[in-house]
Amino acid sequence: MKVLLISQGSTGDIYPLIALGKALQKANHSVAYATAPLYKEEIEKAGIKYQYAPPDWEKPVFVDCMRALDRQPNPIALLKQIYRSGLSFMGELIDTIDGLIQENDLVVCSYIFPHFKVLCDRHKVPFATITFCHSVIPAKDVTPDLIPKLNGFPASIQYLWNSFWWRLINKVVDQSINSISGPTFKSRQIPPIKNFISAPADLSIVCVSKSLMQQSRFLDSRFTYTGYLRWQSDTNDALEEELIQFCEGDAVPIITFGSVSFDNIQDIMSRFEKNWPKGQKIILQSGWAGLSIQINRPEIKIIDQVSHDQLFKYAACVIHHGGAGTTASVLHAGIPHVVVPHLGDQGFWAKEIIRLGAGIRLSKKHWPERLYKAVQRVRGDLHYAENARFCADQLSKESGSLHAVSVLESFVKGK
Repeated sequence: MKVLLISQGSTGDIYPLIALGKALQKANHSVAYATAPLYKEEIEKAGIKYQYAPPDWEKPVFVDCMRALDRQPNPIALLKQIYRSGLSFMGELIDTIDGLIQENDLVVCSYIFPHFKVLCDRHKVPFATITFCHSVIPAKDVTPDLIPKLNGFPASIQYLWNSFWWRLINKVVDQSINSISGPTFKSRQIPPIKNFISAPADLSIVCVSKSLMQQSRFLDSRFTYTGYLRWQSDTNDALEEELIQFCEGDAVPIITFGSVSFDNIQDIMSRFEKNWPKGQKIILQSGWAGLSIQINRPEIKIIDQVSHDQLFKYAACVIHHGGAGTTASVLHAGIPHVVVPHLGDQGFWAKEIIRLGAGIRLSKKHWPERLYKAVQRVRGDLHYAENARFCADQLSKESGSLHAVSVLESFVKGK
């Protein structure tokens, strides 16, 4: 079958669908990937057909958008900012995707664009979404974030309580999106968003590990776990030699905040530099935020983009933001975490890492001052390393991409 993949955002939104595309191709399906030109080279390097979709932004514009997201005080404000950022090109994006859909037998889209289902329904093409985190999926045994839990109450009461709040949050999310994008939807004959949380598509793939994560009792059977969809960029042979020479056979802490960006970067990194002890080696990946230090310190190595799997071979622990993709990479590497959440679901992933006993959390407000003690803590307690290795062993038995392909094939056959 011919499959169209659609995603936008940072690398954490793009790479999982590259992994899915490769698995679909291996199963003899034809695949095209529609996204911004920023990712064209990476997609074509993976051997997948690229299809143009707006916006025509250079990387600095994406970085500015991430910085704006980091300023949002809560998940609803964050979602509204995402749609606000896309207003300038949303109409063109809808028109572009509408022109691509009819050529395909299946459309698989990241969770942020459920309104594309209307276009797929018009062309009678099955539509599925990909969700990178299960914390936003309604489940009767899970109380939504920021809502008090009824611990100690009978299970039936807790289920009613949770279900009520999920329904209410669903309505709030729908109203929030429609208040921003409603006029654009209307101009393309797309009705207002309805059930963004509870029913984004007839099938919604949850690409996290079911064996490691808490198995929620989802309120709807359209949501299904498949396991992680992981894609890695090419290895860098020159950097490999640099890392070998720098580490000298020892594992060292690694900081990577991935695609996250934030205000006052120079001040934050100056505080880090001031509080990181001289002579203690650490690797700092600059990432989208452009993390750096002001003076040369030979024990602090700055690197640019590189495959997680290549880099984390040298890690004693990884200090990261808690993005879904980075968290998955550290879990697969089997090394302890120090999570510094910045936005969205990153606080949830920090809680999951703590639950798994594979790491600890630091606040983004004070992490530069508290980082060294945190690193000493996770390196000094063998339980963190043992639990991290257990997670990696569990994940080595899974193949999220193959499972996702099987689920999608069954979904299309059932249509």
